[in-house]
Amino acid sequence: MNKKYVLITGASRGIGRACALAFAGAGYHVFLNSRQLAGALSGLREEILNQGGSCTCVPGDVSSPAQVSQIFKTIYTHCPALDVLVNNAGISYFGLLSDMSDEEWRNILDTNLSSVFYCCRAAIPAMVSEKSGRIINISSMWGVSGASCEAAYSASKAGLNGLTKALAKELAPSNIQVNALACGVIDTAMNARLSPEEARDLTDEIPAGRFGTPEETARLVLMLADAPSYMTGQIIGIDGGFL
Repeated sequence: MNKKYVLITGASRGIGRACALAFAGAGYHVFLNSRQLAGALSGLREEILNQGGSCTCVPGDVSSPAQVSQIFKTIYTHCPALDVLVNNAGISYFGLLSDMSDEEWRNILDTNLSSVFYCCRAAIPAMVSEKSGRIINISSMWGVSGASCEAAYSASKAGLNGLTKALAKELAPSNIQVNALACGVIDTAMNARLSPEEARDLTDEIPAGRFGTPEETARLVLMLADAPSYMTGQIIGIDGGFL
């Protein structure tokens, strides 16, 4: 059986980390990307190797086209093309839009949306050559409905949803599927800013009565990597019934 290859951006923690472990457990060679937290990325690498998996660290800032180019140069020394690209890297901003600086706005868009463009642009030619590939974008329910005091984040994820749908149409003739997960409230460091009272109030709004886990999200990502090829251009909610 031929080894399959997956790149996971933002792999050092949260959903990205859970995805890395899930794909490694399924027999994939995992390219682990993170901009920071080099220690955490190295620790994840050791965990995967100790469990009998295979992986390669490809650190770098995926919001930088030059660094993405270097990341893919490394990837293509190991394989002719990625089988799966998981665009997970993302950051949040909570506050009034009128208080947001130009730099903060650009940082949100560069990290959450432009990074996906850069990684897709680098991955697609080889996938087209192979007539095979899966691109899975980690989006948010706020990209569907919008969230007060998270206007920039919501805008970046709405843009990601639009990119997902358009790119799916563009790549369908080449047998490449593009889908996105619209994640609800997942128990990750991104939501650590919530006070206990805020977390309790938010939980009360979720029909499932709890936050989702990174592991649940990773299971769905892995399922999408093996979904029927006729499934493309979909924004799939995993939000405990919130929307």
